[in-house]
Amino acid sequence: MGISFDLTVVWAGIIAFAVFAYVAMDGFDLGIGILFPALTKGNDRNSAMNSIAPVWDGNETWLILGGGGLLAAFPLAYAVIMPAVYVPVILMLLGLVFRGVAFEFRGRTTHPWRWDVAFFGGSITAAFAQGVILGSILQGIVVTGRGYGGGWWDWLSPFTCLTGAAVVTGYALLGACWLIWRAEGNLQARAYRLAWLAGIGTIVAVVAVSAATPFLKTAYYHRWLTAPGIYYAAPVPILAGITGLLFFRAIGRKAELMPFLLTLALFALSYVGLAISMFPYLVPGQITIYQAAAPASSQIFMLVGVAIMVPIILAYTGYAYWLFRGKVGHEGYH
Repeated sequence: MGISFDLTVVWAGIIAFAVFAYVAMDGFDLGIGILFPALTKGNDRNSAMNSIAPVWDGNETWLILGGGGLLAAFPLAYAVIMPAVYVPVILMLLGLVFRGVAFEFRGRTTHPWRWDVAFFGGSITAAFAQGVILGSILQGIVVTGRGYGGGWWDWLSPFTCLTGAAVVTGYALLGACWLIWRAEGNLQARAYRLAWLAGIGTIVAVVAVSAATPFLKTAYYHRWLTAPGIYYAAPVPILAGITGLLFFRAIGRKAELMPFLLTLALFALSYVGLAISMFPYLVPGQITIYQAAAPASSQIFMLVGVAIMVPIILAYTGYAYWLFRGKVGHEGYH
């Protein structure tokens, strides 16, 4: 029993790590796609594309680990959640395909604007769909027996549209801060201005989602707004407020790396807030990580594979970022 408990928590931690790694890494390259119409055609767009070309496909590895890990380690939760969010998942995958094709085609055509549109459309669709999926899980899923008991469009609500818009704005902020760090000249100056706007939008979105979440479910309300939960949860919004102030101070001082790091910290605090609301549930109010867990023997078998593959992915990712470090130019294949 003790081994099963430990493995379940370990697997919950692995999936949480994979999802956050995906959000942190793929978030900024999706953000650059979202910002693409605001960048000057020609060299600035080419430089933005070149800054993420060596790493964007590797970044999406973590999405596979997170989704695959959920299926393997928590099959009951996967079986319930997926039918509830089929539509946004399909939209997300189509968006990722469109932007992936745009990466390869825009540098080999005499009409790159068409693929710029595909890059922007695919990026904003994928980001919005990811926010909708998050909001759908957070607002609750109808469970009947051991399966999904709701309809095709239960995922669509004002709250899920709010979380979708919040993720789009947050990714745009990550993309702007990435360009501040990696670009120079006119592109960097434009990225500072975009970071100001996206920073304000992200703060507003975080406040709006945080204000709405406690009223989705009674359990959320007690964890965030009544004692003793409020004593544990209160540091999160306080730290988020401090991080926001430091972010705008860093932008004002024209710091290059710090805005990106502070934005990642803001995402991490939002992630902690999500964990405070949901843990130990994978389907809020319905299925816990313990109820959804695969047999211990299966978890041990998969853990061996993860123990081998994750260090390899981390090593490859670290090497790619180190190899393509420094300021980026506008020349090259992409």
